[in-house]
Amino acid sequence: MPRRFRPRGNENPMLKRVHFPSSLLPYLLVAPQILITLVFFIWPASQAVYQSFLIEDAFGLSTEFVWFENFELLIEDAQYLQSFGRTILFSAAVAVLSMGSALILAGFADRVVRGATTYRTLMIWPYAVAPVLAGALWVFMFNPTLGIFPFLLDMVGIDWNHYLNGTQAMTLVIFAAAWKQIAYNFLFYLAAMQSIPRSLIEAAAIDGAGPVRRFVDHIFPLISPTTFFLLVINAVYAFFDTFGIIHAVTQGGPANSTTILVYKVYNDGFVGLDLGGSAAQSVILMILVIAMTVVQFRFIERKVEY
Repeated sequence: MPRRFRPRGNENPMLKRVHFPSSLLPYLLVAPQILITLVFFIWPASQAVYQSFLIEDAFGLSTEFVWFENFELLIEDAQYLQSFGRTILFSAAVAVLSMGSALILAGFADRVVRGATTYRTLMIWPYAVAPVLAGALWVFMFNPTLGIFPFLLDMVGIDWNHYLNGTQAMTLVIFAAAWKQIAYNFLFYLAAMQSIPRSLIEAAAIDGAGPVRRFVDHIFPLISPTTFFLLVINAVYAFFDTFGIIHAVTQGGPANSTTILVYKVYNDGFVGLDLGGSAAQSVILMILVIAMTVVQFRFIERKVEY
């Protein structure tokens, strides 16, 4: 039981200090999470940092410590530098498209009166689809021979073949990755909109503000913390969790036109068997994501209204 202390001297008698005796229970409760973090993040990250300073053969029989030579080779690699710009374009497009679509859908869902539960449940379902299955779904829909969308595009004079056209391939993986993330963003935006007091929206409507003006001046500023949170989450998602979609849809092709940083790590490490270079790429990618997150919290969060 906690022990209560009586105030002394000039302390406020209304305030009571409570002392809880130390216990092992809090440490036991956080131990599983700490163990998971150590096993699945800290240990692999430390191994990647260590291997980034090595040159190994494909079978791991010989190892040479080369310091920063792997990083120097990456800086001189034109394909790796191109993948940087490709990754920035891809992640920005996925974040804007998925968050924008989710925001619009959440705005409509918040106004639905009849069948609202069913409509919202159907909107959330796509998040349960695995990335590989989501990529396979879009592959079938946009297959140049069997897909329905290439047939419809051909009717308007657009020749679709993402196996040969790099721009079309990048467009396809952007839409597939954004579609996969819309449900997640929709869930948070809808919850944020429903937490806004209805009296505030009704007061704005009484003052003559239309739906667009109410959204711009009242709703969107109030959900800016949610928008900032989703911006960070979507950036991390585009950098890491879209590997399965790219692997299922284009496998980085054609001609590396959809090879972003995370896919190049896999392609060089598991396909090209360049273990040291792949580890160096993963270290750079980790530093890039950490730096991007710090910048978001340092500068973008200033514009967030809590």
